[in-house]
Amino acid sequence: MDDLEYWRLCEELTLVQASLLVIGEDPANHMQQIENTPVSSRPRGYEAVRSSLVKALLRRTIEGKIVPLEARDSEGNFIEIRPDTVDPEQSTVLVDDLRAWLVGKGMRDGFFFAAEPPIPDYLNSNYPRYASKLAAAVHAWGAMEDPWHLEGKTPKQALMKWLRENAASYGLTGEDGAPNETGIEEVAKVANWQLSGGAP
Repeated sequence: MDDLEYWRLCEELTLVQASLLVIGEDPANHMQQIENTPVSSRPRGYEAVRSSLVKALLRRTIEGKIVPLEARDSEGNFIEIRPDTVDPEQSTVLVDDLRAWLVGKGMRDGFFFAAEPPIPDYLNSNYPRYASKLAAAVHAWGAMEDPWHLEGKTPKQALMKWLRENAASYGLTGEDGAPNETGIEEVAKVANWQLSGGAP
């Protein structure tokens, strides 16, 4: 698994972490030093994203927690809290709110927008060789991953029940709109992995 994928577990991120993820960088590689690095040496795009997030947090156009910057002397001793500032290493944003904010800015790809896997041709209803019964068999078979479908039923019974409930989506209905039992049984035979029958 890509190291970046583990960051998807977070529901809240610091502005530093969020900014790095927006530009496709792993925060683990930068967190300790990036704010102390000269602007010219920071990853491309980081400064713009971090600056935008700071302003959005101050304006409350994005939800999060603001921790103000602290003024310190040359020896590192605390002097005062600086009002109307945001410490990007301590302040945080909620991931769901960040995602919505990014969409509002016209960004719909990158780390915060996991790519949907492509639909296989045999499940794509717009594909020239699409076969609705084949798609029905594949989807019915996949639905059985939820064990509650199989409670008290053989695989064939469970498959037929699912196919009846979803018959209209796969053209498994008659002219009157009722499920086509012959077609449903044919599809269930294809998807049935327990051909020997037996008790559920």
